[in-house]
Amino acid sequence: MKMYNHFLYYIERSIKSAWNEPALTNYKGTTYSYGEMAQKIASYHLLFRKMGIGKGDKIAICARNSAEWGIVFMAVTTYEAVVVSLLNDFTTESIQSLTEHSESFVLFTEKDKWSRMTPSSFSYLRFAIDLTSDELLWCRDDDPSSWPLGCYRDDMGQWMKEAYPKGISPDMVDYPKNNFSDLALINYTSGTTSAPKGVMLSYGNLSSNIEFGQWGIPNHPGESIVSMLPMAHMYGLAFEFLYQLSGGCHVYFLGKLPSPNILFKAFAEVKPYMIVTVPLVIEKVFKASVFPTLERPKFKWLMKFPLLRNLVYQRIHDKILLAFGGELRYMIIGGAAINAEVEDLMKATRLPYTIGYGMTECGPILGYEDWRKFRKGSCGKAVHRMEIRIDSDDPTKTVGEIQAKGDNVMMGYYHNEEATKAAFTDDGWLKTGDLGVMDSKGNIFIRGRSKNMILSSNGQNIYPEEIEDKLNNQPYVVESIVVERDKKIVALVFPDLTRVSQESLDENGLSKIMEENRLNLNLLLPSYSRISKIELVKEEFEKTPKRSIKRFLYQ
Repeated sequence: MKMYNHFLYYIERSIKSAWNEPALTNYKGTTYSYGEMAQKIASYHLLFRKMGIGKGDKIAICARNSAEWGIVFMAVTTYEAVVVSLLNDFTTESIQSLTEHSESFVLFTEKDKWSRMTPSSFSYLRFAIDLTSDELLWCRDDDPSSWPLGCYRDDMGQWMKEAYPKGISPDMVDYPKNNFSDLALINYTSGTTSAPKGVMLSYGNLSSNIEFGQWGIPNHPGESIVSMLPMAHMYGLAFEFLYQLSGGCHVYFLGKLPSPNILFKAFAEVKPYMIVTVPLVIEKVFKASVFPTLERPKFKWLMKFPLLRNLVYQRIHDKILLAFGGELRYMIIGGAAINAEVEDLMKATRLPYTIGYGMTECGPILGYEDWRKFRKGSCGKAVHRMEIRIDSDDPTKTVGEIQAKGDNVMMGYYHNEEATKAAFTDDGWLKTGDLGVMDSKGNIFIRGRSKNMILSSNGQNIYPEEIEDKLNNQPYVVESIVVERDKKIVALVFPDLTRVSQESLDENGLSKIMEENRLNLNLLLPSYSRISKIELVKEEFEKTPKRSIKRFLYQ
């Protein structure tokens, strides 16, 4: 018996206690109550039985975020089949390849996405279903009418009447909870077709994460959240969906990453108690509105006096929280390092932020700390049921790989024993690939990714992320990447094109500013890590779904 609750225990509790309360909403669209969600789950269970699906069979989901995505996920896990989550922005070829690699029996997707696929490429898949309408898009039989279910959308109502003649009631909801060691989810970390890495997460892995959320970040019935991150990404799935349902909250799905105007309009209407986001979103808010305000002569003068400075900080605090709806208790940031200047101001204004640390292989949480105790510059401490160590002779001073062990750690990579073996040390610790140190109180400080580290000619380790953090504070710099070329350190910079246009700068003028930036930056750096050149790029760097830069494209 595990010393923590199953995540389905929490969700079952929410369904029974909040039967008529809203659970899932497509923003500006359909809303499902907890009771309606339970009824849809039950109808899918009947469908799966008719399809011949058994425990452990794979069911893939590839579609935009929606309430329907969440309901299908819940139906699959409560049936004890295995969810295969595929990012909606994977290429058609990748979706087909990963559906095949996972040996998925059913694919829930969207009609237009399915229209671009080649059914003959599948050897395991038997059914493709439109996620929103439940329309049968394809079945392996050449003649769909020969399939025993026929047009099952018309049949599902009759099946429910036969199975539940008096309807579904709260006392009938009873989900399996004695399966901590069983496989619940395969989450693919990339769309590559060569040796794909499908992270296998058990019911125990998910439950340990959700239990921590319920203990360390308590939420309550009646509270709401805006779901922005992809549901096929572990941060979005665990902490914008499962953890919310576990507390009886109301989740609003935006469907896709909206424009800033729509996003903040949604915040104003939903009034979320928490946001889970990436540094880029927060940095844009500060660079667009907060920093320009502080540069005004009036505010520069006010900032010279401690009492007046505190009033300015309070005004910033209130303005930021109001922009996020006015009910915010938690701002959880993860996925990449946040700009140091932005974090300094967030700390000074006492915003309720914390930087979390995790990875898909831990479903996803490794490190967290409540914002009131959070140490600036860190990414929290090891969460419950997890241990973290630094692979170095002096973990408090000498950078080493961050390694982890505990109940959140994955089962391995699906059908990839070589990658699984390479992911762990000989004594069973997960190798995160991140480099960092840890202070005497257990606060984790990430210094960079091991694969990004540059070794200088004199043997010094150079961490590009630390240089980028300083460079991004220079004038006209939106974001940057530091790379090695011909044994020299070069910075690629995407400039603030809006400001360039407003100030009518030509290419020569912008280049001069960047050269000044380079010289000023190098004054802040040790000699072995100074950059030799800044190259301007014309478009924003390509991002992963969690808004991290795809660095490999620019090496």
